[in-house]
Formats: sequence, C-alpha cells, structure tokens
Amino acid sequence: MATVSISNTELPSPLMDFLQTEAIEPGSPAGYQTCKAIFEFHPLASKIIEKPIVIALSKPRILAMDMQPKEMLIRAFQEEWDRLDATNIIRDVTFLKRVYGVSAVVYGGKLDGKPVPTNVEIDPWKLPYLEGIYFNKLDPLNLAGSTVTNQNPNAPDFQQPLEYITAAGQPYHPSRSKIVYNNTPIYLSFQPSAFGFTGRSVFQRALYPLKSFVQSMVTDDLVTFKAGLLVVKQKQSGSIVNNVMQMAAGIKRSMLQQGTTGNVLSIDIDEDIEAIDLNNTDTAMTTARDNIIANIAAATETPAILLKDEAFTNAFAEGTEDSKAIAQYVTGLRNDMRTLFEFFDKIVMHRAWNKEFFEAVQNEYPDVYGGMTYENAFYKWKNAFRPTWEDLIEETPSEKVKTEEVKLKGITEILRTLLPVVNPENRARAIQWAQDNLSEMPEMFKSSMQLDIEEIMDYEPPTPLTAPTEPPSKD
Repeated sequence: MATVSISNTELPSPLMDFLQTEAIEPGSPAGYQTCKAIFEFHPLASKIIEKPIVIALSKPRILAMDMQPKEMLIRAFQEEWDRLDATNIIRDVTFLKRVYGVSAVVYGGKLDGKPVPTNVEIDPWKLPYLEGIYFNKLDPLNLAGSTVTNQNPNAPDFQQPLEYITAAGQPYHPSRSKIVYNNTPIYLSFQPSAFGFTGRSVFQRALYPLKSFVQSMVTDDLVTFKAGLLVVKQKQSGSIVNNVMQMAAGIKRSMLQQGTTGNVLSIDIDEDIEAIDLNNTDTAMTTARDNIIANIAAATETPAILLKDEAFTNAFAEGTEDSKAIAQYVTGLRNDMRTLFEFFDKIVMHRAWNKEFFEAVQNEYPDVYGGMTYENAFYKWKNAFRPTWEDLIEETPSEKVKTEEVKLKGITEILRTLLPVVNPENRARAIQWAQDNLSEMPEMFKSSMQLDIEEIMDYEPPTPLTAPTEPPSKD
C-alpha cells in the first residue's frame, strides 16, 4: 500500500485506500467515511460539490420592494445579511448536503445576557435583541439519530425528519433549525452516508467511476515516470565477458545518462538509442479518461464541461449552448437552495427592520407611517419583499441597450394612454412607477430621476387660454 513517510511516521493515504477497496463496484453504497475521503482528497470533488454552488452564488440576489421607502428597506436588509454572513453559511450547508445527502443549520444566542436553551423557541420579535447570534452547520455525524425520516406511509409526517433535530444529543427547537436533503428520500432506503432514511450523497451513483478516475491518475503517474526512460540496443558480448568489457559498457551508459544538448556520444554501427515508445498508450489513456469523466458527469448530474474545465465555445456572455446548459443547471441549484434563503430572510428581516428602524422611517415618512403600528408595517414590508436572481448569462452591452429601448417605448406608451384620463392621485402614482423603472436602466440613464411625487399629486395644470370672443353687434 502506498504510504507517505514524515518523521518516520507512516500516514496512510485515504485516496489510495479508496482505490484499493475491492468491494467498490457498480451499485456499491457510499458510506459517511467514504464520502468524507472523496470530498477531502479526490481531484474532482471540488468541481462536483463546490464549483457549481460557487457559480450559482457568484451573483447576488436582486432585492426589490413594492412599496416605499424601498431604498432604506433594501439597504438595511442587505447590511444585516452581510453582517450575518448568510450567503457563505448557505453555501457551506449546501456543500454538506451534497456530500452526505443531508445537512442542517441551527442558530442561537443570548437574551438579557443569558444563553437561550437550544430547545426553547426564540420569539421572532426579540431577534433584534439576540446577542452573540451564531449559526452552526451540521453534517450527518453531528445529527446522528435525528434525521431518520418517518417510514409509516399513513403518518402525516411520512418521509419527513423528526420535529426536533439533535446536535450531539442536544435538541433544537424546530423554529431554530432548518434541515435540507439532497434528492428525495426513498422509502425504506437507508443511506449510510447520512445515517438514516434521508437524501442521498451526490457521490452515491458515481462511486465506481470516481474510483476509476483515481486509477487513471496512477496510470498518468506511471507513464510520466517512464516517459524519460531511454532504451539502448547494444551488441551482445561474447560468451566470455571480462572485467574490461563490463567496465566499458558501464562507462557508456554513464555517459549516456549524463549527456546533454551539445555533447557528442559515439556508439557502434549496430547499436541504437531511443526513448521508450508510449504512443500506444496515448489514445487508450485519453479515451478512457474522457469516458470516466463522462460517466461521473452523468452520475452526478454535473455538466461535463465543469469537470473538464474546458473553455466555452464562445464567451459565457454570448449565450451559447454550453453556457445555456450551465445556466439551466445553476437555476436548478438556486431553486434547491430556496428553503435556506427563506429561513435566513425571516431572521434578517426581523433584525434589520426593527423598532428603531421603524421609528426612523416614521420620522422620514410621517404621512404614510405616522398612524401605523410597527407590526403592521413589518408585515407590509415582508409581503412587499421580492428577491429575484440575476441571470447568469449576461447580455452584451448592445443587447442591453436594445432591451431597454423596448422597455422605454412601453413606458412612454403607457403614460401617454393613462395620464390624460386618470385623476391627480393616480397620475402621480403612474409617474412614480415610470420613475422607478427608469432608475433601473443604467445603460440608458447614468443618474436617477428624483421627482416630488406629493407635489405632482397636488399639482393642477393651468387651463389653456382661449381667444377672446367679439361682443355681439348692436345691429
């Protein structure tokens, strides 16, 4: 078995142990330790687990609000989101879910200087005052015993996790935890990677080709090691070889080994020197490696182009078939992370839009929020919150301008139709809508429009002057 020796201490190689496990064959289950070793040491593990999620989160969500003051609301939300490092927590929990088939995130902190017991619910309205808030990312070994889904097909929580998950035997209140699965749990199918009837590791179906890929690495190493080998065809000595002939042959081999560019080496006419012929291995190695990667891509549902790190046919922004396939795959990953984002959205909303923030909004907009309670305003803000994902495939600047020109024509036609026939209040709302849309066209307008909507609402356009009429004739 291959070993690494450091200070006379032999450390086994988990990847070589994985390779030499003869029990791994098509359909073999992937246990917790196997998945952990693959994630830590396999060269393709990062491309399968981490790279797709990093691409999915490479562009932040676009936060939109359907009511005022949207700038203040979005800024406060984003600042608290960044303060909690929510995106990176979601990323890491998703990593663990894909590696083992199940993972969870729990949170806690202190109220009035005392730690809140993990099995006690934290009032959402007290989240702004939760000190030292923390988020723990748990894998199946931390959750062992609490991720076993109910296997009674007549139960209301069939194929659902236990209400209270536990971390090292300590229960967490359901409101303070979110458990996520990779793939749908299968009835009476125990997953050794997740220690329960739960989701499946992304490595489950790809276990055998992942092993084959490690074997291809060993082959590459042997070919590289032998590629510099020189083969010397020497004339055979007679039946009696004396010491002089042996010494001469040794000197010739030594000179051949030490010879470099610019040196001259003399050999007999019947002798020949050439490098070892590895041409026969080239096609077989390349074909086998490509087939193994294709099998891994099919088993993990990861586009092969991500595993090979090949360049796209054209730029990613051009929307080629390769980039479209990646974009569709990433969209699926973003949808899969939706429950985690909703879990954090609720926490961030309560902490960002707290009573102090509401009072600041009341002072800024007394006409709108002066007679409104904090709870009523919070629910209005929550219902108006509209997060969306930015498209992964970027349009070229020329295409963006064309798109915004079409939008601008649409806005103009709508205003031309509505403004003459609506009352002053709705006229002001239509202008506010147009202003908001124009502010979201940076390719067309570099600076945003700032109109006083309240003055527009109270404004009465002057009556057009008419030509004076002549007095009637006395005749």
